[in-house]
Amino acid sequence: MSGAVEKLGGDRQRRPFGRLSVQSRLLVMLLVVGIVAAGVVGLIGYISGRDSLQAAIVDKLTAARELRTGEVSALIGEIQRESSLATDNSSARDASIALNAGWAALSSAAVTPTERTELESYYRESFLPGLEKATGERYADGAFIPDSAAGAYLQYWYTRQGGGSAASLDLKDAGDGSAYSAAHAIAQGYFANLVETVGYQDVLVMNLDADVVFSTYNTPALGTSLDGGPFRDSKLAEGYRKAMATNSVDTVVTTDIESWAPSQGAAAMWVVSPIGDESGITGAMALQIPVSWINDVTTGYEQWKSQGLGDTGEVYLAGTDGLMRSNSRQLITSPETYAQGVIDNGTSAEDANRIVEVGDSTILQSVDQEPVRRALAGQTGNMVSGQYIGSESITAYGPANIEGLDWVVVARMETTEAFAPVADFTRTLLLSVLGLILAISVLSLLLSQAFTAPLRRLAAAVRRVAGGDYGVRVAVGGVDEMGELSRDFNEMAAGLQIKQDLIDSQREENERLLRTLMPDSLAARYREGEQTIAEQHEDVAVVYAELLGVDDFSRALDGQQETHALNELMRGFEEAAERVGVESVRTLRGGYLASCGLTIPRVDNARRAVEFALEMHTHVRRFNERTGSSLELRAGVDTGAVTSGLVARSSLAYDLWGEAVDLASRVRRAVDAPGVYVSDAVHDRVHGLWEFTEVGTVDSSGRTSAVWRVTE
Repeated sequence: MSGAVEKLGGDRQRRPFGRLSVQSRLLVMLLVVGIVAAGVVGLIGYISGRDSLQAAIVDKLTAARELRTGEVSALIGEIQRESSLATDNSSARDASIALNAGWAALSSAAVTPTERTELESYYRESFLPGLEKATGERYADGAFIPDSAAGAYLQYWYTRQGGGSAASLDLKDAGDGSAYSAAHAIAQGYFANLVETVGYQDVLVMNLDADVVFSTYNTPALGTSLDGGPFRDSKLAEGYRKAMATNSVDTVVTTDIESWAPSQGAAAMWVVSPIGDESGITGAMALQIPVSWINDVTTGYEQWKSQGLGDTGEVYLAGTDGLMRSNSRQLITSPETYAQGVIDNGTSAEDANRIVEVGDSTILQSVDQEPVRRALAGQTGNMVSGQYIGSESITAYGPANIEGLDWVVVARMETTEAFAPVADFTRTLLLSVLGLILAISVLSLLLSQAFTAPLRRLAAAVRRVAGGDYGVRVAVGGVDEMGELSRDFNEMAAGLQIKQDLIDSQREENERLLRTLMPDSLAARYREGEQTIAEQHEDVAVVYAELLGVDDFSRALDGQQETHALNELMRGFEEAAERVGVESVRTLRGGYLASCGLTIPRVDNARRAVEFALEMHTHVRRFNERTGSSLELRAGVDTGAVTSGLVARSSLAYDLWGEAVDLASRVRRAVDAPGVYVSDAVHDRVHGLWEFTEVGTVDSSGRTSAVWRVTE
């Protein structure tokens, strides 16, 4: 026998390929050749397509980078030419000379303490709250009040009167009668025209001592010194010093973008040029350039899709500090998801939330990634790298090459979008290969399926039987071995079904009996194997009732009649318990123990217990009227702590005991007369619902309780 088994095992090891037909072998070879050929072609197509598409995307991003660089450079160049023209004329020179003279005349015009208080009040109430909210910094009330008498005087008469607001453009003369106000009226007519016609955010005029002697909007920069005042370290001050150092009216200096406090912390950049002629320089003019102009160029006026940048492409500028010099596309199009996006890529939550609150990522969003670092090092190229937001991106980077500005420009698009056509091609190729494999596989499986179908059906039926479905049957397809096996299986399943039905019936009967003995919670614990089961309950109402006259009633009845009568009484008690919401605990021949609040906590358990006892009393009276018997009911009701559990393991009995059970029993026996009696604890809870009569006292567990009879 052992040798036969070994030989049989050896046959099985040699069968898998040897039993295939020629057609099956051919199909297997075609399948292998087809898979290999399709895989090689697909791999070559994938690599070629990816490389071609990446080159096309790089060309597109490079073109976008170069286009935006040229447009930004042209914009800055145009502003520089306008600045040079605006300062190289008699209107600018005359205004500068008059403003300088007016400034000098105010050198002794100090503000009074009252006026300084009013000026500080303006800053505290009107200007600083918005600035502090925008920047997250705190400022003293006098942080921007100049130290010079002339500067403080100008801020009192001009800045205090709505400085920075649109109405400031109409304020030509403050009405103080000073020579400065006369000069201011002339200068406002010229410089305010630049703001209104061209769109500059502000025009400042400085004298030779770096004092800001004029502002079209009378912002807090008015009257301050760029040498020693609050803005001495600003880009504006740096640009002023560079422009004045050349001593040439042809000089134009463009500054980097900075956070400008007089504009409520908004991003600002400056174009500074000296004012004068061949006879000498009288001062300098600074044009505050709206950063939105640069954003319009870098975003292509927010027409990204029509310009070939898809859903994730953008072009942005960055400075030497690794911060943006333009706004983010994602912040413009999806501000609600921007913060979480940049936080996931390394930006702090504080910075991200501030950017969203401001609504502009300029000089706030860090883009210190490898493309920016390479561009700052003077390199031009493309690469795939992480970015400040979103997933990995393909980028084209390089220096911006704008005179006076160390900016770089980066054009990017997320690789998931850039390579989407490659992914589509790959998906199509894979589906085609899978389709070919499927077609070949179907041809090779058609014949085998005809033979293995009965076996598969039988195996499925066996699994269902193993899962407990004994009603399953398989079709008997013939008189061969497969048919005989199917018939044997059906007979086996039928036998198992009969046995399972018997087991289920017995289990249901056991469950029903168990539920009649104890609550579901204890039954569940008992089924899990617990032997000693007890539960403590703090607030349970207990009804301890006994039937009086049972023995006399039973003498006139035989055993069957007595049982029938008692069952009728107990059914009435059970129905009343279910109706009132009381749980039956133990039923005896002449007594009844019930509880309320044991299995389901109830705030009105005392009321329900008394109501149940009265229902029992009523049921006994009706029973007497119907049968002519003279049974009486005496019931005691108490509420308090009890213990429930299983006792007498050999006979499996459920019982209830404790102080409340004991007191309910004692209250029941306090007097001999039938009726419903309650303890003090129950009386205190329900005395307003029924009338009670005190009939005595009982002692239990060291305490005395009055006994009250419910008056019907």
